[in-house]
Amino acid sequence: MRDFVDGTAFNAEQGNRARKLFAAVVLAALDDAIADDKKYGNGPEQIARWARSRDGREVLTCAGIDPNERVVSGLMEFVSKGVRTSVALSREESERRNAAQQAEAA
Repeated sequence: MRDFVDGTAFNAEQGNRARKLFAAVVLAALDDAIADDKKYGNGPEQIARWARSRDGREVLTCAGIDPNERVVSGLMEFVSKGVRTSVALSREESERRNAAQQAEAA
């Protein structure tokens, strides 16, 4: 008898890969807005314009992010801090690991 591959698991895995791909697009948009902010001083407005656009809302939704005004405000705040996404993510991950290690030690 032939092995049966579960179609649901396959579809879920493809969905997860697609979500990660769209999340990468969101991170790239943030980095572009940060670069615009450093060069022209209009980064937060640029990311807000993108996030409110049809394409931006579609990308956010596909990344699993609800494109509401609270999210737009958060994106604008992130861009205004001027920390590139790769740096922010690595710092956040190291802080999470440190907190987990401290919790284990306690």
